[in-house]
Amino acid sequence: MRARGRAAAAGGGTAASPDSAGSQSAESAAPRSTPIGAQSRAPAAGALNQPERSASPASPGTGGAQAFARSAQPFARSPQQARAAAVAASLPPGRRGGASANQSNQPASDPPADAGSPGHGSEVKRASWPRRLLAACRRHERILLLGAGALCAVLLVALHARLEPQQHALTQNDIDAAVLHTLQTKTLPSPSARAYERIRPSVVRVRGLGHEGEPDSESERGTGTGVVILDTGVILTNLHVVHGAKRLKVVFADGSESDASVTGVQAENDLAVLQAKTVPDDLQAATLRSTRDLMVGEQVVAVGFPFGIGPTATAGVVSGLRREFQYPDGKRVLTNLIQFDAAANPGSSGGPLVTNDGEVVGIVTAILNPTEQRVFVGIGFAVPIENAAMAVGMSPF
Repeated sequence: MRARGRAAAAGGGTAASPDSAGSQSAESAAPRSTPIGAQSRAPAAGALNQPERSASPASPGTGGAQAFARSAQPFARSPQQARAAAVAASLPPGRRGGASANQSNQPASDPPADAGSPGHGSEVKRASWPRRLLAACRRHERILLLGAGALCAVLLVALHARLEPQQHALTQNDIDAAVLHTLQTKTLPSPSARAYERIRPSVVRVRGLGHEGEPDSESERGTGTGVVILDTGVILTNLHVVHGAKRLKVVFADGSESDASVTGVQAENDLAVLQAKTVPDDLQAATLRSTRDLMVGEQVVAVGFPFGIGPTATAGVVSGLRREFQYPDGKRVLTNLIQFDAAANPGSSGGPLVTNDGEVVGIVTAILNPTEQRVFVGIGFAVPIENAAMAVGMSPF
């Protein structure tokens, strides 16, 4: 048996064909094949160029067949490599190397993929840009939040400006129309009423009680008017209002009453200065105005207690300036007087003569009546406020 086997081997060795040599090498190499992951790369590269070498005739003799078998063992292929070689052989010559390399590196279960195809790169980009965008947003989270807040604020301001009604610029025609509408729909107080409201808190009633030498000093012998020129209780009135009275009392605008005393007189202007002992906390002094720019025809208001009634306001105009008045007894003459036609009667003496602004320009002193009835007939006189202030010893302005 051994001799026969050797003879067969020797006879077959001289006529061995490339196919038989390839089958022997495959059979001898099959037990030594390794998994794809271990030696798939190196044999695959050699497998592409090996068919020409394996197809060449072997050297004659038994030793040549065995040597060829031994030399073919390192180039044994796995089934996957064989399929890759077959696919490469079917491709054109220009694409054999790339196709075999791609197929040999991929697992057997996956179909060959063409990494150079246009769709492959676009799919990778579409899969990666959302991740990059999300990572960038996380890195700049604070800046994005601040920007979003600023954008919201700008949008709110723009929305408010859009919704807010546009303000119409006022023109002179609009102002004139508004004034005309007010005059037509509302009744405004007259200038005399405004003047009275301004001077009223400063007007007082002056009462002369008893005569000197009479035991009953509480009887009222006369009444007149005064005006507060200092909030400390300094009052201006006429001298003939307080002359001969044993006691003096003044009644303020709030109804409070106080004793008063004479602190100064100016007989040539028929003026007297009083000082109240107690004064209200909210006592207001009158505003004085110079008569330097006083004009004939200017409106004035006389405020007083005619016949003890009041306070009473009467309106008129300045009838003349720098007038003179002689008392009925002919003993005294007053000069540099203001003539007015506002009604004045006994009891109005000592009251203020004011402009429409409520500013005092004179002290009502006398009325002219040719008869002996002592009533107003249209002519009254007032001492300018400059002379009255001189009686107090102070500047009236």
